[in-house]
Amino acid sequence: MNGPWLLRGRDGSLSTYATRDEAVWCRAERQPSLHWTSARRVGGEQRVRAQLAVGQGPDGYAHLVAWRPTVRGEFGLVHSTHFRPHLSALDWVPIGHPNKKGDRTGLPAVAVDAEGRAHVFVRNQGGGVSMLAQKERGGWGPWHDLGGLGAHEELAAVTGHSGRIELYATTDDGLLRWSQEKPGEALVPDDALEARVRPGTLTALHNSKADGTALFFTDPEGMLHTWRPGGVPRPLLAAAGPGPVAALGCVVDGRACTLLAQRSASGRVVICVCPTEQGSVGLRWTESGPQLPAGSRVAVAEDAQGRVVAASLTEDGELRLARQKDGTGPALDTWQTV
Repeated sequence: MNGPWLLRGRDGSLSTYATRDEAVWCRAERQPSLHWTSARRVGGEQRVRAQLAVGQGPDGYAHLVAWRPTVRGEFGLVHSTHFRPHLSALDWVPIGHPNKKGDRTGLPAVAVDAEGRAHVFVRNQGGGVSMLAQKERGGWGPWHDLGGLGAHEELAAVTGHSGRIELYATTDDGLLRWSQEKPGEALVPDDALEARVRPGTLTALHNSKADGTALFFTDPEGMLHTWRPGGVPRPLLAAAGPGPVAALGCVVDGRACTLLAQRSASGRVVICVCPTEQGSVGLRWTESGPQLPAGSRVAVAEDAQGRVVAASLTEDGELRLARQKDGTGPALDTWQTV
């Protein structure tokens, strides 16, 4: 999974996306903060592989990208738009392969600009990064090779200030970044940043409450770092478990903060609140909820009332939620299976 799989739609209802049994499944609140629907298959009957990218535009629509088998030993990417989680999503539409044809080349990433156009990114067979974007009047443009030789499989795409798309990748030597100077323009590379990054730990967050993009990653020794373009990486605290953290920009006790969540090595969800633009002294993880099996995912979002919601999803599809308690602070209420 790449991207925020727990989303809040235009009507305030939350929805989740997951891959299972060669398909993508969606669940949604029937009304904000009320009962949930059962899982429904997304995109029609085509078989897709368990490598899903999710992005959401300012219109609240979800854009989904996955690999599907084409002929023996070859795959192509497909795209679907889900306008409202209570309705059926559009059928999967083939959008091609960064090298015209071949095997899967990496985990795709997707970001949506201010006009609602999806931008799809994936590593190509040459070890660089390729991009495909929707046209203003419908359809898709051609694939573009953005460079980035030596990029690892996992990418992080985010929509930043004024709808500008930003893309991040890791290499053996550090971090790569591409960005748009203006919405709708081509993505151009920035100078590479030397950093020690454990592959598969990248998370990008545009925090509108703090007006900026922050990147989170773990180094080979297990220390979680944050980096804002134009600055230097800053260590936060030891990562609680493997893989990337889930991140959410929120306001806690009147201060702009970033809330981080992760499945810890012990199997429980852990939460940490980092005040924006402040040091890491005193940061710590707080455990919450029951133990989860290996492979479980963790996500965070805000509900229709502006409360923080944490979610966990097991590989067999069991969904649990906990909402922020009434009053001050980020403490979560009792976890519920939905």
